[in-house]
Parts: sequence; structure tokens; C-alpha cells
Amino acid sequence: QVWLTESGGGLVQAGDSLRLSCAASKRTFNSYNMGWFRQAPGKEREFVGTIDASGTSTKYSDSVKGRFTISRDNAKITVYLQMNSLKPEDTAVYYCAADNLVGVPPPTASYEYDYWGQGTQVTVSS
Repeated sequence: QVWLTESGGGLVQAGDSLRLSCAASKRTFNSYNMGWFRQAPGKEREFVGTIDASGTSTKYSDSVKGRFTISRDNAKITVYLQMNSLKPEDTAVYYCAADNLVGVPPPTASYEYDYWGQGTQVTVSS
């Protein structure tokens, strides 16, 4: 079992930036692909982006591409989501997730992830 804890959410204005962190409980995290997802009220959970275990390959949804950046620091067993140029439509609870299937590209489907954090609220006002 790997515990994931997100932090860094808050209330910001449109155009502002936020950096979310996701800290893992075990160093086995370093062999896992990681994903970020979000869920707005009344909507399904949505893929935001992924990063592979090595931190060299990332993928983003079209809605955040060019504005959001995922990175990881395996020494700190933490993954980050840097969010720039935030928009009101980015308002959601943001979740990080870990995929414990080693040696495959990071998935984009939420059901393929094995461990989830509790989520952190991001609210962007217009």
C-alpha cells in the first residue's frame, strides 16, 4: 500500500498560478507512473496528465496542455503539478494517483491507477 497526500490547493484568481504537491509514503513510488486527475462538481473525474517513473515523459490533456506541467522529485518521493494561467473552468478537486504496473507507459484512464490521494480543492475565480 502506498499512501498519497496532495497539498497546495486554494482559491486564486483567473490568470494566477498554483503548484500542487503529492507526497508518497514509500520509495516504491519511484518505480510507479503517476497521474493527475480532477473532478468538478457534477462531473466525472477527468484526466489531467501523467508522468512516467523516470520523470522523462509526460502527457497532458488538451485542456491543460501548455499551461500545466508535471514533474517529480524521486529523492523526495513527490510529484508536482504546476498550474499556470488558471481559468475558472480549472476549478475542481485535484487528485494524484499511482500506477503500480512497472515498465509500461503511464495510463490515462483513472481505473488503471491503484493508489489515490484524498484530493485538494482548487478554486479559480473570474
